[in-house]
Amino acid sequence: MGMEVDTNEPAVELTEAENELYDRQIRLWGLESQKRLRTARILIAGLSGLGAEITKNIILSGVNSVKLLDDKPVTEADFCSQFLAARESLGSNRAEASLLRARALNPMVDISADTQSLKEKTSEFFADFDVVVVSGETNEELLRVDNICRELGVKFYATDVWGMFGFYFASLQKHKYVEDLVKYIPKASTKPNEKTKYELSSTPVQREMEYPGYSTWLNLETSSRSFQRKLKKSGPGLLLLNVLQKFRSTHKRDPSYKTREADLELLRGIRDDQVPNSSLADEALGVLFAQISPAVAIVGGVVAQEVIKVVTKLEAPHRNLFVFDPQTCAGYIENIEAN
Repeated sequence: MGMEVDTNEPAVELTEAENELYDRQIRLWGLESQKRLRTARILIAGLSGLGAEITKNIILSGVNSVKLLDDKPVTEADFCSQFLAARESLGSNRAEASLLRARALNPMVDISADTQSLKEKTSEFFADFDVVVVSGETNEELLRVDNICRELGVKFYATDVWGMFGFYFASLQKHKYVEDLVKYIPKASTKPNEKTKYELSSTPVQREMEYPGYSTWLNLETSSRSFQRKLKKSGPGLLLLNVLQKFRSTHKRDPSYKTREADLELLRGIRDDQVPNSSLADEALGVLFAQISPAVAIVGGVVAQEVIKVVTKLEAPHRNLFVFDPQTCAGYIENIEAN
């Protein structure tokens, strides 16, 4: 719905160095938006290749602070796409291994690492952030964190990449944003009987949109008519996401190259159990190992872009489930509604 635009600017001034560094961004989306970024505190939990890509883009935008949280070590599989962790960091903590290169991207952003498990973090921890982005966790943990964030009024993104497949879910509660209302208006004419000419007029309008919680995705049962309708409409992407999340929750890990054939059999079993005779082909299950750089660049780029939208309050963030399909090399948005 439309409403009067909130003109209250953040109570912060950019330094001369910041104005110079972010000059192109300021000309792109305005000084007020850059000030909003300047005060934003972001948590990125899960420093896989996807986490690294999101981190890079968020840091370059000029936020106030980024906390990198991960209790896992750097593995050989990370080097498929985790460009913030150096080769010699193999075996060390992923968050700490990402600090040096992350800080080099933008010295004006406060970047820190936390090596504690996300599961050990309580409500008090999440209250320190404006946006929380989580990858590499089970549905149970994603739901727990989202519920905490919704109670605190913190924006939440769940995201992940498996091989060439990826997704994100945006849980933004009631989100206010500004978009330009564009109209054609007639130009004044000084000549009689002249054909009317029109020009574009752009007026900023504030709107508000409700974004349901992560539970809406979990409640979309595979046997439900709505899930079947969505599968028929958009293809097997939602089923593939469902299968991968079921695999992670059941086996407490992701599909691995080391056990490729056995894991493919497990994936096929979950697929057939969830939706018998589905259109999800065996070939689609063969590209789900490690995190491949092109998919990470796309999904991570979109997530970071959406976080920047949320912070700057410019334009409507996508609502609310994004899926990147490796079969078509295209991403699409599904609107998942609360029951």
